[in-house]
Amino acid sequence: MNEDPVALLPELILLGGAVLGLLTGLFLPRARQWVVSVIAATALVAGIVAALIAATGPDEMAFETYAIDIGTHATRITVMAAMLLVLGISRDTVRGHARETEFVTLLLLAALGTVLLGGVSDLLLLVAAYLLAGIPAYALTGFGKDALGTEAALKYYLMGAFLGVAMLAGVTVLYGATGSTGYAALRETAGGAPSGAMAVGVVALMAGLVFKTGAVPGHFWVPDVAEGASAPVAAFVTTVPKIGGLVAVYRLFDQALEPADVRWRLLIALLATASMTLGNLAAFFQDDPRRLLGYSTISQVGYALLAVVAAGRDDAFGLAALLFYLAGYAVTNLGAFAVVAEFPKARTLDGYTGLFRSHRGLALALIVCLLGLVGTPPTAVFVGKVGVFTAAADAGFGWLMVVAAINTVVSLFYYLRWVVPLFARETTLPAGRAVLEPAGRWSRGVAYGCAVGTVVLGLVAGPVLDAFTAQ
Repeated sequence: MNEDPVALLPELILLGGAVLGLLTGLFLPRARQWVVSVIAATALVAGIVAALIAATGPDEMAFETYAIDIGTHATRITVMAAMLLVLGISRDTVRGHARETEFVTLLLLAALGTVLLGGVSDLLLLVAAYLLAGIPAYALTGFGKDALGTEAALKYYLMGAFLGVAMLAGVTVLYGATGSTGYAALRETAGGAPSGAMAVGVVALMAGLVFKTGAVPGHFWVPDVAEGASAPVAAFVTTVPKIGGLVAVYRLFDQALEPADVRWRLLIALLATASMTLGNLAAFFQDDPRRLLGYSTISQVGYALLAVVAAGRDDAFGLAALLFYLAGYAVTNLGAFAVVAEFPKARTLDGYTGLFRSHRGLALALIVCLLGLVGTPPTAVFVGKVGVFTAAADAGFGWLMVVAAINTVVSLFYYLRWVVPLFARETTLPAGRAVLEPAGRWSRGVAYGCAVGTVVLGLVAGPVLDAFTAQ
C-alpha cells in the first residue's frame, strides 16, 4: 500500500484548481472572471502531464482504497482532456456571466468525482465518488434558472437520490454477506457468500451505476437533461460521467465480484441489450438534436457494456477495448455537441437546413462526428466498437455481438435524418433572423478539433490499444 499523497497528484491538481479558481473568482470583477477558466485549463493540462508521468510507473494501491493502474491512468487522461473540450464549448455561453466562476468550479469538481470513479477499489469510496461526480452536475443542469433546465435538474436529482439510496443498500447487503468493502477482500469472500444476498446486493449496487452511466433502466433523465440544460452542460453530462462510471462497473466485476455465485455476466448483457435497443428506437422519433444525442448516449453506453461481460478474464483486452471506446466516444460526442452549441437557435433538425451552404466546415465536422457515432471507419468509435464486440464474443456472448451489430446498422437512420437537411436550402426564423447564426469561435474550434481528433485517434488505434494491453 502507498500512503504517499503524491500518488494522487493528478486528482490533487484538479482539486487545487477548483479551490484556487473559486477563491480567485471571489475577488474578480464580472468582466475578468475569464481568469478562472484559465486557471481551470492550466490545472487540467497539469493534471494530464502528471497522469502521463504516473502512467510510466508500476501499478500500486493508494491508501488501500484507490487503484493506480492502466484503468485509472486512462480515465484521468480521457476525463481531463474531455474537460478541456467542454471548457472550450462553454466559453461562448458563460463568458461574462455573473456566475462564471461557480460554473467552472462545479465542472472541475464533477470531473474530479468522475476521475475517482475510475480508480475506486472500495465500495465506500465508490459511493463517495458517485456523490462527488453527481451533486455538482445537478447544479450545473439548473444553472440557467429557466423552466426546462429547472425541470431537468429536478428529474436528474430525484432519480440520482433514489438510485443512490438503492446503491447504498447494495453496499450494506454486500458488506453483510462478505464482511468487507475492499475489492481485494470481496474477491476472496464473494465465492463463498450466500448467493441470494449477493444477487440482491449486486442488483442494488448496479442501480446507482446504471444511473451514473445512463444505462437502462436508470436512463430516464438523460434526454431531459440533454434538452433542458445549456449545450455545454449537456455535452458534459452526456459524455464525461460515462467515462468514470463505465470503468467503475468494469473494475467492480473484474476485481471484486467476478467469483460471486451470481449470473452477473447475463445481467450486464441484458442491460447492454436494453440500452442500445431502447436508445436507438427512441432516437428515431426525436426532432430536437439535443434529445437525439441524449438517446444516442444511452445506446452508446449499451455498446460499451459489451466489454464488461469480458471482465475477470486473464487477458486485458476487454478493459483495453473499453478504454479506447470511451476515449473515441468522448471526442466524437463532444464534437457533435460543439456544433449544437455553435447554433443555439437551431432547436430542431430542420433548423440545420442549408448548413453545408452557409458553414461548410462545420457541416463537414458534424457529418464526421455523426458518422463516427455510428461507427464508420476510420473513426475512433469504429475501432472501439470492433474491440468491444470482439471482447463480448470471446467471453461467449456471440449473440450479444449480433444484437449490437444490428443496432449499429439501425442507428444509421436517425443520424442520417440530421445529415440530410444540411444539404437543403437554408431556413430562417419567423422574425427574419437566421437560425444558423454562430455563437462564437470557441465552439467552432472545438468542433473542428474533435472531427479531426476522432479520425486521427482511429488511425493510431493500434499503438494505443497495444499500450493499454501491455500494462
